Order: sequence, then structure tokens, then C-alpha cells
Amino acid sequence: MINGENNVNESNFEGMNISISENASELGSKAAEMVSVSLNEAVSRNGEARIVVSTGSSQFEMFQALVKEKVDWTKVTVFHLDEYIGLQVTHKASFRKYLYDRFISLVPVRKFFSVDVEGNIKRGIEELTSALREKPVDLGLIGIGVNGHIAFNDPPADFDTTDAYIIVRLNDQCKYQQVNEGWFEKKGDVPDEAVSMSVWQIMQCRKIISVVPHIVKADAVRKTLSSKVTSEVPATILKRHPDWHLFLDRNSAAGVITL
Repeated sequence: MINGENNVNESNFEGMNISISENASELGSKAAEMVSVSLNEAVSRNGEARIVVSTGSSQFEMFQALVKEKVDWTKVTVFHLDEYIGLQVTHKASFRKYLYDRFISLVPVRKFFSVDVEGNIKRGIEELTSALREKPVDLGLIGIGVNGHIAFNDPPADFDTTDAYIIVRLNDQCKYQQVNEGWFEKKGDVPDEAVSMSVWQIMQCRKIISVVPHIVKADAVRKTLSSKVTSEVPATILKRHPDWHLFLDRNSAAGVITL
């Protein structure tokens, strides 16, 4: 447990950097500030920055704040974590549409490599992998699902593959999360499969920032922080990353903080 007073904001837990905000809006602003600093440092160091981005309702406030940050976006290359197979980019649940609407169309990024699921998916994965592995990725924005997944690596996640992107099957808890967030009308509407960045590839990011607000994530956060590293709670692997920053609000931290 994380112990503290009512005004506790940040804590370090087993080598991880944990920030606890009052609400999702404050959390999003804090995380966006760290993202912008990290990207600007990478641009200063390398002349460019490379970032992997996640989606979902938990990222709303972060993206709202991030597009207002002062970043030389013309030097930032963006990679996409995952996408449903069989879902058109025009569908409201498409992660590509999500990113175009809330991020890519609002800042002049150097290049956006999306996870495209039309046509030959295997060839698309090969091309995406080639681009991703040209140079190290400076920063990964990696959310945590209600079932503890990272990207679409539902439990039990494959911790062994070193493929950059894999085809995965979505479990029921993952599907219900998508319904509860309003992306689909019912579980049967959620595609069975998706293309997802692998756990191994996620862990190659130089820095990882996880934006995890809302009460629905409290149990996943509790399991992530209290469990040993296990594929049954895929997010536990993030505890092995040397530079992981977990942003919580009071709701998502409810299972791990005592006041």
C-alpha cells in the first residue's frame, strides 16, 4: 500500500515513479507535461523523437492537454499500438480514427505510422515493424485495461514473442470494457481479433508513461502493483522497466492508497 496524508501527490513504489492526482483532468495535464519534456529532450539529443501512443477513454484528458504543449511536432514520429481487425477506419471505435480526431489532425507530426488492417495484414505488420525498428523509440504511452492488459495483450499475455506486432484474440472482459466505454452497442459487436504491439516490443521503449485514471481501473491498478510479474496481469511486466511512470487519480488509486 501507499501511505500518505490527504495532500499526497507523488510517491515512489518499488522503483516505479507514481503520481497521484485529484482527478483525471489534473492527471492528464501532469502526464502531458512529462510527455512534452521527454519529447523535447529527445529532439534536443537526437534531432528527432519517436513515440508510441495508446487510445481509449482514459487518454482523453492527456491528449487534450498534450496538443497544447510546446513541442516541435515536425520532428516527432508517431507509432500506433493496436487496431481491431475487420473495423473500418470510419467506425467510431477505430483507434486510427480516435488518434486522427484527437491528436494527429491537431499537431503537425513528422510521420504517423498507423496499424492498418485492410488488405494483406501480414505484409502491413512487416512494413510497420521495419519502420518501428529503424531507430529506438524514445517514449511509449501505454495504458492499462480493466483486465490488466497493455495494448491488446489480454491475459494470459505472450511474454515470450519478440515479434513487434502480433494478431491477438480479445477476451470477454476486454470486450465488455469497450462496450462500457461506449464504443460498441453490445459485446457481439466487438471484433474478435486485433493487431497489437507485443509486450516485448512495448518494453523496448526508453521511457514508458502510463495514464490510468477512473474507478473502473482501480482493481487493475491494485493487481498490477501488488502481484508478482505474471502474464495473467500483463501490466505487471511494466514493473521491470527501468523508467516507468504511472499516473493515477484518486479513483484509480483507491485500491493501493491509504489516507
